[in-house]
Amino acid sequence: MLDEIKVLLTDILRLGERGRALNSDSALLGSIPELDSMAVVTVITVIEEHYDIEFDDDDITADSFSTLGALCELVEQKIS
Repeated sequence: MLDEIKVLLTDILRLGERGRALNSDSALLGSIPELDSMAVVTVITVIEEHYDIEFDDDDITADSFSTLGALCELVEQKIS
C-alpha cells in the first residue's frame, strides 16, 4: 500500500527522485511545495479511482495528509 501511494504521489506531483525518497514518516502538507490545495483534490480523486473508494468530507483533514503513513492509514481504513 505504502509503495503504491508513494508512486501515485510521485507521479501526480511530478516529484521525480524526491518521490522515491518518501517513507511513512515523510511530511506531506507544508513540506512538499507541489502539494497545494488543488493538488490535494487531484490526489484524492486519483486515490479514490485507483482503490475504488470514496472519501467523506470529514476524512480530508490536515492530519490525514500530515505524513505519507497517515494518508496510507486513511486509505487502508476506507478499503476495509
